[in-house]
Amino acid sequence: MTEDLSKGNRRDPGWKYNYLKDPDDTTRVTCNFCEKTTTGGINRAKQHLIGNFRNAAKCKKCPEEVREELKNYMEEKKIRNEVYTNEFPKFDEFEYQDNVGGENEVQEINHKIRGGESFPSGSNKKLAKGKGPMDMFLQKRGTLRQTNIKDSCDKEARAMTIQKVARFFYDNGILFNVAHSKSFKEAIEAVGWYGPNLRPPSYHELRVSLLRKKVELTNEIINRHREEWVKYGTSIMADGWTDKKQRTLINFLVNSPHGIVLIESIDASSLVKTGEKLCELLDRYVERVGEQNVVQIVSDNGSNFVLDGQLLQRKRPHIFRMPCAAHCIDLMLVDITKIPIIKKTLQKAIALVGFIYGHSGVLNMMRNFTKNKELVKCGITQFATSFLTLQRLHCQKTNLRAMFTSDKWVSNILKIMGPLVKVLRLADNEQKPAMGYIYEVVDRAKEAIAKAFEWNAAKYKDIFKIINERWQCQLHHPLHAAGHYLNPEFFFQNLGIENCQEVTDGLYACIEKLVPSTEVQDKIISEIPLYTRAEQQFGLPIKFAVDKPTKEMKKIEDKLIEKI
Repeated sequence: MTEDLSKGNRRDPGWKYNYLKDPDDTTRVTCNFCEKTTTGGINRAKQHLIGNFRNAAKCKKCPEEVREELKNYMEEKKIRNEVYTNEFPKFDEFEYQDNVGGENEVQEINHKIRGGESFPSGSNKKLAKGKGPMDMFLQKRGTLRQTNIKDSCDKEARAMTIQKVARFFYDNGILFNVAHSKSFKEAIEAVGWYGPNLRPPSYHELRVSLLRKKVELTNEIINRHREEWVKYGTSIMADGWTDKKQRTLINFLVNSPHGIVLIESIDASSLVKTGEKLCELLDRYVERVGEQNVVQIVSDNGSNFVLDGQLLQRKRPHIFRMPCAAHCIDLMLVDITKIPIIKKTLQKAIALVGFIYGHSGVLNMMRNFTKNKELVKCGITQFATSFLTLQRLHCQKTNLRAMFTSDKWVSNILKIMGPLVKVLRLADNEQKPAMGYIYEVVDRAKEAIAKAFEWNAAKYKDIFKIINERWQCQLHHPLHAAGHYLNPEFFFQNLGIENCQEVTDGLYACIEKLVPSTEVQDKIISEIPLYTRAEQQFGLPIKFAVDKPTKEMKKIEDKLIEKI
């Protein structure tokens, strides 16, 4: 049985450089290079070969190419195991889900404790000597092994401890939502790892020294982002919103393959009315980032932002002004809700929900029938919320049958708006750039709508008219076409993209605008066939997951975009 288990795990490349002295003990693995035996299975053995892990000494005889191979494998495996909240939407059928907008809470910390040692998070922790009552409990038993929390935790002691944490919340008026904060959980865990006699931070430390260290750390992170800006280019995003005091605030963010950085948030109440002032403001941030590093500026679709984008493009002709894709999709939903039958349906649904939630007796009755399922579901935007609320009503149609006369009109609206809401969720995510996907997902959304009505054009022609008008005037943009062309996920599945004039025109328009030198333009165009025919680096036998892009796919996409 042990031999079968070890063979089943030999797909791990770490086994090429390690072996088992005892076939019956798969936890003790020996290094081929230095003959050191590590305990903890093949994962600890790989840490020994790679080095820079606290739990394993570095192998001094391991070749550098082996370290790089194993390091890349571990990074790719970590990415494959991550759960993407912004997967490419599936339009084959629109499913009713109650967990829309769910979030992952995978957390990892690596703080410093006394003596300069670091400690990891998770259930598999190496306990530091003399740290905390649980450690002492385990040491008294003569072994450091993972135990069942329910068997070892003192319920009474925990109750007293968390009561003091709760009192801290109550006495200082701290919002209960803070309990969901990752940093709050990390702080509690760090205190537990430190053990007794922890001296809390003073007022001065919080206000001066600790704050200064945090600012320095933040600046270091931003500097690492700046290095990526020079390599791959950036997008400057202007996100306007209104606070409770009715002030118009604008968040200025810089997006690159390395992530999103908030540069500044300003009160633009006196500036937002005119495009000239906004142009000056955006121009200032272009200077801070570096004009040569900016590919596009993304903002709302308001007339003032459109004007400031036009003014800025006159001054800096090599920068695109792009409308917000999420805002454009939301406007499609807004226009669709103006269709009389849909408008009337939504009004009735909102009135029904308002009546139920406005009367406590009716609300309690509804919760009894729906088994505590709520009818209100907050979405990304106001109109997405209306749709999701309507979806909840439809899901509970059996329990609310007496309130409905027919569900046909509900299902029709879900067929229309469901695919567009999925596009909206993809366009409005914060974890993965949507530029290379917008072109394809809008087409698939239209196809899903047509399929839902059994390809009867008379039933969806008004919907397509709205979508096409918004697409032509706002989202039909060279950058979307170029992103579609340079996305291997779509290009090599549909070779007809190469012959699509609309897409290729967008690609060449981007090359002409982003690369002023005609000599460089010619060089780029001459190398495009290498990509289309999958030659040289593009022809390497690497398999990519279609639904969850790997790190290597992301690198290739970034290299293609960098050439342009």
